[in-house]
Parts: sequence; structure tokens; C-alpha cells
Amino acid sequence: MKTIEIGRNVQQPGGYKAFIPAPFPPQKGMDMPRDLAMSHAEATRLLGKLDGISILLPDIKCFHMMFLRKDASNSSQIEGTNATMMDVIEHQNVEPRTTLPADVDDIVHYIEALNYGLERSKTLPFSLRFICELHKKLMFGARATQIAYPGQFRTAQNWIGGTRPDNARFVPPPPEEMKIALGDLETFVHADNGYLPLVKAGLLHAQFEAIHPFNDGNGRTGRMLITLFLWNEKLLEVPLLYLSAFFKKHQQLYYERLDAYCRGYVFDWLSFFFEGIMETAQSAITTCAQITEIHERDMRKIQSLGKTSAVSTLNVLTQLYTMPIVGIADIVKWTSFTKTGGYNMINRLVDMDILKPMQTEGTSYNQKWMYNDYLQLFESVD
Repeated sequence: MKTIEIGRNVQQPGGYKAFIPAPFPPQKGMDMPRDLAMSHAEATRLLGKLDGISILLPDIKCFHMMFLRKDASNSSQIEGTNATMMDVIEHQNVEPRTTLPADVDDIVHYIEALNYGLERSKTLPFSLRFICELHKKLMFGARATQIAYPGQFRTAQNWIGGTRPDNARFVPPPPEEMKIALGDLETFVHADNGYLPLVKAGLLHAQFEAIHPFNDGNGRTGRMLITLFLWNEKLLEVPLLYLSAFFKKHQQLYYERLDAYCRGYVFDWLSFFFEGIMETAQSAITTCAQITEIHERDMRKIQSLGKTSAVSTLNVLTQLYTMPIVGIADIVKWTSFTKTGGYNMINRLVDMDILKPMQTEGTSYNQKWMYNDYLQLFESVD
């Protein structure tokens, strides 16, 4: 595919070359090749289909948390975090927070930041201030590879790969050039410039990563911006499209396409981005349909109970959609039952093949139970 000028590497006083973005968006505009336009059309169709099926889910807020945890886990794993979604579910409500394993805390920070962004975008326009607030929520009190300065754009040169700028894989723009590029990016987001929303989302992410405006946390912040932008543009009624699983699955290609974007291979990046939209949307559509099947199946099981038992069991089932790994303390908290009553509830759900014990051998001390069929829907997304 043809190249479009996005920027160039310019010699700096320190003896290295840094990427200096061209005026953004590209001044000549972009006429997409036919095959890319077809990919865009299919990505848009699947996004609309996902939006349609997602609003039919019962109690979408419960199910949304699982999609969010999945994205948080994958996005953090791209940056080297080892914890999984299962680890997060088991530890997310542990208090005090300081007892959380560091890897789990990385993911919890991401979840909190994305939730914050979804809520904050209702009152604050998509802007540089919004991005700074998002970054602050992500990085404040979190583990960092270097001093993160949460919520503050960097004031010094950074680089990607290598030990210093002159042997780095990529050197983003120096601070003064960074400020100009960020201003262009903010204007681009709000301007009625003829760019279609999915194209805008793809360019927003790639350009943000090229600018790399923070000392740490750029990748995670940039990936959050995709979903937040699409939701802000009302392409999604419910924010269930999260691309981190796709980026993690094709991590090397993801980095290569972002690097190539800076060399002008914009259409190659958009092709990869649209493929991610299509694959992720189709996966989410399938998951939504399977959630509905499991919900209806287990509702039928509960309806066979007596009236009193059915009410309390339905309450627990609803809670399981948000927290599908539970201990006796969770059941007691949800139902206000005694410990004995809580165990009776767990045994009932095990007998109904809704819950399964996590430990099948050895001691039952600190036993946990999982809503296995539901969990597997999200474990199989990768």
C-alpha cells in the first residue's frame, strides 16, 4: 500500500534522531484503497451487530465487568504483567489493597481507570485534560517501570527499546514537538473533518502511541482510548468492544504495524486495526449469545425451586455474573444468611451444576467455588 507522510526522524542536539510528527491529520487526506474500504464496511457492520445483540442482554452492567476484566488483563499482559483474569476475580475485593499481588494490582488499576473514563466522559469532553485524568487514575499508586508522574505529560525525552535514545528502537518527539502534536490530536478528535469514526479511532490510537506523551503507561492508556472514543461517538450503546486480546494475540505484528505507521504505512495499520475490530466484535457477539443461553438455562433450573428458595438463589445467580468466583463469606454477604445457610445455598448451586468447587482434593479450608460455564466464555476469548 502507498505511504502517507506522518512524520520523519530528525537529528537532535543530543546526537540521536527523534520522530517529529507532520501536521495532523495528513494534509492530503486519505482515499482508502478498495480492499481497505471493504474491510471498514465489514468492521462497521459487525460493530452494529454487536451493539444490537448487547442491548438484549439481561442486566448488562453485570456482564460488562467481565468484558472489562478481560481487556484489563490482556492490556496489562502486553506490558509484561503475568496475572490473569482469574487472578483478578479472586483478589479484586481483597482488603487492604496493599496486600494485592503487584501484577493483580496492575490490572485492578486498569479496571478502575477504564470505569472512571466511562463515567467521566459523561461530563468531560474527549480532550487532553480527559486523557491526563485517565492516566492519573491508571498510574497513581501503581507499579511503574520508571517515575510515571501520573496525569502529567512528560517534560523530558523518552524512548522505546534500548538503553538510551541513540540505541533505541523508536524515539518519540521531544517535549516541545510533543505539545504541538497533542494539540493537533485534540483538534482532530473534535473536528468535522470527514474521517469516519472507525478510521478516526485507528488513527487516534496510532498517533497517540507515536507521540508517547507520558513517562510510563502509554500503551495501556492508548488502548483504553479506543473503546472510550467509540463509546463517546455512540458507535456502541454498551462498551463491549475491547481490542487488547487481539493485540496480545498478534503482539509482534501489533508493534510492527505501529512502527510502520510512523514510516507512513497508515493503510497497513488501518487494515490491521479493522481486522481487530472484526475479530473482536465477532468474538463478543458469540459470547453475548452464549451468555444468553447460559442465563436462560440456569433461570429454568431456579424456577423449578420453591418460591422462597428461588428468590434467594436468583439473587445469588445475579451476583455471580459480576463475581463468578466466590467463597462462603461472599454468599453470606449477598444473602444475609447464617454461615450454615450460606453453605446450604452453595450446595444447592453445586447440585444444580451451576457452581463447581475450585479445590477437588485435599483440605476444604478457604474453599472457593466458581461459575465455571460462565467463566469459560471469557477464558476462551483469546
